[in-house]
Amino acid sequence: MATNARSTHRAPRTLSKLEQSNARRRQSAWMVTLIGLLGAMLFFGSILAFVFILNTVARRSSAPYAAEPTVIEVIDGDTIDVRIGYKRQRIRLVGIDTPETKDPRKPVQCFGHEASNHTAQLLPRGTIVRLEHDLEEHDIYNRLLAYVWRASDGLFVNLDLVSGGFADILSIAPNTAHADEFRAAMTAAKAAPRGLWATCGGPGKPAS
Repeated sequence: MATNARSTHRAPRTLSKLEQSNARRRQSAWMVTLIGLLGAMLFFGSILAFVFILNTVARRSSAPYAAEPTVIEVIDGDTIDVRIGYKRQRIRLVGIDTPETKDPRKPVQCFGHEASNHTAQLLPRGTIVRLEHDLEEHDIYNRLLAYVWRASDGLFVNLDLVSGGFADILSIAPNTAHADEFRAAMTAAKAAPRGLWATCGGPGKPAS
């Protein structure tokens, strides 16, 4: 019985030289295929990355660049769009409030179009401006809150709108750096009267 038991556990067969050679060739072919696949993936990945970079550069080169804040569009009397670098940024002139012309929740208000036209005259497309922030830089609509000066002559646009009767004051703490200046200008415009104070009898009136 012992002899039969030993005979069932045979030593593993030794591969012939031909079989060993074929096994090596199969292993080499598999490695070559794997390396080829990795190379192809890297190649196509590089092409995709290159195309992406080219598209990004093309978009950047086709978009205007502004080294200083530059007016793109006047939205209404107290809201403008400027370009800063490659970015378009909406600016809400802080501390003042012109009659509404674009708010879908409200009707067009008296002297709203006049205020928008006046801001557009002060800040035509391409005007370079200087922006000053108060304690809060953005409002709940993610607009940039700013006091706006015209770079060419230093005109304080927020103050000009109040002085001419195109805007009422809107002092909301903590953004009150120029509140006293605006209040004095509003008092003078109201006493004259000028702008909305003369035409509408005050702010917030619907356009006729």
